[in-house]
This record gives sequence, structure tokens and C-alpha cells, in this order.
Amino acid sequence: MNDPIGKLKRIATPLATVALLLIVWSVYVRRAAVSPFVLPAPEAIAGAIVELISERDFLKHVQITLLETLVGFAIATLAGIFFGTLLAKSPFLERALKPLIVTMQVVPKVALIPLFILWFGFGPESKIVISAVLAFFPIFSNTLLGMKSVDRGSIELFHVLYARPWQRFLLLELPSSGPYILTGMEVGIVLTIIGAIVGEFMGGNAGLGYLAVARLQELKVASLFAVITVLAFIGLFLYGLIGVLRRLLIPWHLQATGSRLGTSEAG
Repeated sequence: MNDPIGKLKRIATPLATVALLLIVWSVYVRRAAVSPFVLPAPEAIAGAIVELISERDFLKHVQITLLETLVGFAIATLAGIFFGTLLAKSPFLERALKPLIVTMQVVPKVALIPLFILWFGFGPESKIVISAVLAFFPIFSNTLLGMKSVDRGSIELFHVLYARPWQRFLLLELPSSGPYILTGMEVGIVLTIIGAIVGEFMGGNAGLGYLAVARLQELKVASLFAVITVLAFIGLFLYGLIGVLRRLLIPWHLQATGSRLGTSEAG
């Protein structure tokens, strides 16, 4: 059943929390006489956001960061699903390759960024590679787990019905592992943005990360907070898109989860 009051509470509660945080922040900055070079007031940051959006090159920086993020995320998603499926179907390949993949994952990625910049240059290519590398492992590991968690009885039923491998993959394995994959994608999109921004910090000549470094060097702290705020909104927007994708692709999973939660609360 639709619960408009419950929906209103879910929306109003985080908004009220953010509003309370901003009020406390503003009062603290004024009462404690904190220097704007250390922590600007929320009102100053709001004004800096308006100035930032009105700048001529702002959209160019946003487009570059979004391009690096989305292309890196697409590469990580395709590679993660492919290798996760491949290793789930081949125990030999899992034993052979998974330790290597895990070892590559535990290597600090920040230490590899100079190498990526050296190999791929200061343009968007190096940031795309950084983003894809950061986002690959959660998508890969969740795909592997999802593919290995497919119900064995359903797999045997598809064998009895003489389903082709591609039919079994599209009609059974991919939908069954969808919740796992989308969970990995939710983690991956956050890591992708981090990869793009860190790459721009260390070797960028455009993008929001580069813009943040430029504002820091100019000691425009309110404008730096404005860039960070824009990045936060972009991250929330992209994370929300994955949530919309979850609702579109696997609505049955959300309904089942909601039913289980409702039953447990009733109990």
C-alpha cells in the first residue's frame, strides 16, 4: 500500500538533518569567529556556488569530469561482469586468476596513478583508466558471487529443457545475479568519481578536480568548498541513477525485500 506519510518522513528527515547541520555550522563560524580561510560560512559557500556556475568554463570542467567518470564506469562494468561471469563458470580460471586480481586490488591505487599518467598522458585517458581500475573490483567480485549463487535447481531445470548457454545466461543467471551486480555498481560509481578526481588532482589540466586544486592555490576557500559541493551533487545524482536502474531492472527484488522486512516487523 502507498504510504504518503511514510514517504514524506523519508524525504523530510534527511532534509531536516542537513538544514540543522547548516544552521549549527553557520552559528559556530560566527560565534567562534572562525577565519573564512579555514571554514567559510554556508552563506559564503552558497554565493561561491552561484559565482562558480556562472563562470564561462564551468560547464567544460563538469563535462570533462563526467566523461572520465562515465567512460571509466562503463569499462569497469563491462570488464567486471565479463570476468566475474567467466571465472564463475570456470573453477580452473578462478583458481588461476582470482589471486592475481585480488593482489592487484590490494595494491594502493594512488601509488599507481603516476604510472598511469606516464603511460596515458595528462589528458582524460589516464583519468578514465584510473576510474576503471578503482571501480572494477567491486563489480567483478559481486558478479562472481552472484553467478555462483544462482539456484542449482533452476540451472538443472534449464538443462532439462535443453536451453542454450546464452538463453540460460540471459534468462536465469543474469537476472538472478542482478542484485549482486547492481550492488557492486553502486560501490563502483562512487569509486569511479574518486578515481577521476584524484587523477585530476595529480595530473590534470581540466575538470572539477583540477579546478579544486586551482582554487586552493589561489586561496579561494569558499570557491573550493563550492567545487566540493558540486562534486557531491554529481556523486549523489549518479548514485541515484544506479538506484533507478535497480528499480527498473529488478523490481521483483525490491518487492521481495520489502515483503520480508514487513513480515519481520509485523512479527
